[in-house]
Amino acid sequence: MRIQNLETKENLIQRLKRIEGQVHGVQTMLQEERDCQEIMQQLTAVHSAVQSTSRIFLQDYATTCLMEMDQESRDPSKPSIQSKREKMIQDMIQLLDKTP
Repeated sequence: MRIQNLETKENLIQRLKRIEGQVHGVQTMLQEERDCQEIMQQLTAVHSAVQSTSRIFLQDYATTCLMEMDQESRDPSKPSIQSKREKMIQDMIQLLDKTP
């Protein structure tokens, strides 16, 4: 699957770069033996940023998949897509279960 919306793609890339910087910052904090509370606060921020990014990606993924299925459903030569929709929903639930 490719991300169709270029704005969403750029948003995700920027968020991941920010997360990368946050993780690097935590590494530096550990090396400098900073206060545990500060480190934990930054780890919580990283966790929150990853969750938010995962939600945006999943929303785009779901939207793209549903649009593709809607286009397929207009083709009378294609069989019913109900089972495909059910599989996609199960896949998304499994992805959510793996999301931090």
